[in-house]
Order: sequence, then structure tokens, then C-alpha cells
Amino acid sequence: MTSRSSPDMRLAVFTKNSTNPAYDAARIGAERAATGTGAVVTHYVPQTPDDPQEQSDLIDSALAARPDAFVLSPVHPVRVDAAIQRIAAAGIPIVSFVSPVATAPVVSHVGADDAALAKAVAQYLFQHLDGHARVLVVTGPVDSSTSIERLAGFHAAAADFPGIELVGTIAGNYARTTAHTRTAEWLAGHPCPDACLVANDFMAIGVLEALAEKQCTSNVVGVNAIPEAITAISQGRMLASADFSAMQMAFLATQCAIRYLQGLSVPAEVQLPVRIVDHSNWREWNLPYEQRRLLTLDELP
Repeated sequence: MTSRSSPDMRLAVFTKNSTNPAYDAARIGAERAATGTGAVVTHYVPQTPDDPQEQSDLIDSALAARPDAFVLSPVHPVRVDAAIQRIAAAGIPIVSFVSPVATAPVVSHVGADDAALAKAVAQYLFQHLDGHARVLVVTGPVDSSTSIERLAGFHAAAADFPGIELVGTIAGNYARTTAHTRTAEWLAGHPCPDACLVANDFMAIGVLEALAEKQCTSNVVGVNAIPEAITAISQGRMLASADFSAMQMAFLATQCAIRYLQGLSVPAEVQLPVRIVDHSNWREWNLPYEQRRLLTLDELP
């Protein structure tokens, strides 16, 4: 838990873990939104990645400090509900991002269509392979809302390409090391796949490492457009990524919280468009998170 200096508005920002670079970026996005507004951000991050009980305990800690608003990405679809209901009972506004909140009213939700972006990057891969390939799928945690939707998107894309065979599915749990280890285990008993569909870029880096150890030359696509993936795309080691920008989402969610506290209107929902990053446009993303351009609420269509 970290905080900044004395504020006019105090925002409790909840991200899911400190292991996924996408959530490092989300915390940067919240800070960038608060800069110059008189708002102060306090970050609450489970030490055990994506742990519902720990996030619930952190919510109770934040409630004791009485922030003016919660900017929240719940780690589980239902297992944090009781704590979220305590926020609502305390009368403190909630803005959700990345994963929606269903158990209590929210001021706004900022997210992306996970199924649509996964389907788009899978279609990009399948078209690159001329519709014929053996493809290994690497998913996130089995009960993660984003992972569930992305897996559905992968399968929806595959249904449109009869020549695509999904030869296996591995739960990489959104962790580089886990994805590396489980991909290596899978490769020990199977021939190299033609391609790998990976539900986030952090896992994709681990998958690339496992493929290199096995001397496989598989095409790999991921989701998130993290800096390591951009480097891999620029070097030709990774084919593409779908830009699921947790930084942009946290930035807009924090903007919504600030504007709401200022008495201004905010959209009930913001959904970011699907963008594919590949060899043709990777330079646009080839910047540190602190320097990447962010859309403001006023710039949204």
C-alpha cells in the first residue's frame, strides 16, 4: 500500500496484483489521471496475486480510512462481493475498471470487450496462417472473468476456420513462470504447434521462452501490448498483440471518480476499442508506460 501527499480528494485504487506488468501500468494510469487535480491516490495491492480474501481485507482497511471514492478492479467475479457491498453500505462511490462489479451500484465502469479482442487477435493469427494450423491455447486463471471471456473469443474465432485445430489448452494463470513451465511440460509430450494463442502478453513471454528451449518456431500472439511484447514484435519473435490497456482503463476510471466528486457528469460505461499491434504499427506502443499517450474522457468518441 502506497500513498501520496495531502489531498483535496482521496481515492483508494485497487489493482489485482504486483506481478502482472499490466497492473503496474494501471497504477501509473491512476497516478497520471490524478496529477494536477488535487486528488491523491492510495494503492491497495494484494501481496498474494489475485487473492479474494486479501483484497477483501484491503477494502476493509481502506474503509477505515474513509476515502472519497474507490477505483476498483475486483480480483474475482463474486468472492469479493461482501466487501464491495460494505463499500456501498458506507455510501462511498465506486468506479470499476477491467473487471466489472455486479454486486453493488457503480458510478461508471471502464473496460474492454475481452471476447471481441481475443477473437480479433485470434482471427489475425488464423488469417496469417492461411486458416490451417495446429494451435496451442494458453489461458489465464480458470475463474478469472477476463480469462473466461478471452477463451470464449479464441474458440469463437476457431469456429470460423475449419482448418484450425486447437491441440491443447494450458492454464498459465496470467504468470510468466507458470506459462513457461506448463508450456515446456506440454511440449515434452507433443510436437511443436504451428502457433500459440495466449491470453496475455506476460504469459506469452514465458511461452516464447519455452518454445525457444524446444527449438520451436511457432507463431505467438497475446493480449495487453506490454513493453516486452512490443520488443518481441519489433524483433519478429512474436506476431502480434491485442492492446488491452489497463493503464488507459485506470486512467479513465480515476478521471471518472474525480469528476464525479467534483459534481460533474461521467459516462456510465466506457468500452475501449480493439486494436491489434503488429509489425506495421508497433512503434506507436514502443514507449515506457509513463510516456504512452492516453485518451481523456473529453477525447472519447
